[in-house]
Amino acid sequence: MTVQPRFPDVSRRYFEEVTQEREARAAASPVCLYLEVTNRCNLPCTTCPRTFEELEPEKDMAWDMFTSIIEQSPSVKRVVLHGVGEPMMVKDLPRMVAHLKARGIYVLFNTNGTLLKTKKSRELIEAGLDELRVSLDAAEAGAYAKIRGRDMFDAIVRNLKGFLGLKRDMGVEHPRVSLWLTGLKETLEQLPAFIDVAHEIGVKEVHLQRLVYFPEGQGMARPSSSLFESIDAAERTYLDLAKARARELGVFFDASGAAEPEESLTRDVNGKPWAMCRRPWSLMYFTAHGRALPCCIAPFSMHGYESFTLGDAKAQTLEDIWNGPAYRQFREELLSDKPPSACASCGMRWSL
Repeated sequence: MTVQPRFPDVSRRYFEEVTQEREARAAASPVCLYLEVTNRCNLPCTTCPRTFEELEPEKDMAWDMFTSIIEQSPSVKRVVLHGVGEPMMVKDLPRMVAHLKARGIYVLFNTNGTLLKTKKSRELIEAGLDELRVSLDAAEAGAYAKIRGRDMFDAIVRNLKGFLGLKRDMGVEHPRVSLWLTGLKETLEQLPAFIDVAHEIGVKEVHLQRLVYFPEGQGMARPSSSLFESIDAAERTYLDLAKARARELGVFFDASGAAEPEESLTRDVNGKPWAMCRRPWSLMYFTAHGRALPCCIAPFSMHGYESFTLGDAKAQTLEDIWNGPAYRQFREELLSDKPPSACASCGMRWSL
């Protein structure tokens, strides 16, 4: 039997450095930034809110805004270059990665893999990208098209094989590549085969992603598709089979937040899932327009950005936003029994 590899959880290490007491005023600066380099996308995914409503007008983040945010963030050690759009659509993406790597920052983003062609792939590798997360969401083309809205499964598999081949030709280890599958009742049975797909492509890392949805549900992002606190015997069997297959093939397998998949589905949150959150003390999220939001999950958990906008990078400094009145009030509410609406139905609860 092959020993399952272990990968360093860079994300958790950075967030664990934030050891301050959680109070309304953050004592330390953020260690992580989520920068939505674009809110445009080329797939109409049935689990994404942008498919069903306009969150903000379509836009790529301006280079001047990008560099201004970075220059105001001397404590940041990790930058995630995605939000509700597809980062590979952004012309300046390799330039952004190189700009961050010149400052010693760990850089990653999530992609749907449809645009992972040779020229852009080479540019990203040469820029020093640390981690590439690919949301594949299914083990075969039919299920993929149902979730993602287009039949692109085989093309993405080819792109990934080409990307890994390019890494070998260039003689580099970076970026670390992983495959992600959103935890849905409709597709959990594909999880063992998903491990096989990763192995066949040559990807050594698979993650089971949480499902986040609006309370009333939209598309396939709905309560009836959620696995959280409702895993049954058959679903547990699929998880066990996937874990066994991963061990056999030497594929690393876990769930969101670096949790064991079963723990992620069944852990007890005492009816207060928001109480575990440390994001408002460790990270900042900016949309392509410069709007400061609590985290990357907020757009998926509540309609309308206005109700949970914490600042505007076009009009305020990051320091003024980070401990300004809106952020302090948000933290106070998060520490209470009556959290902000975007947090009460947070993705830390919904599924994984």
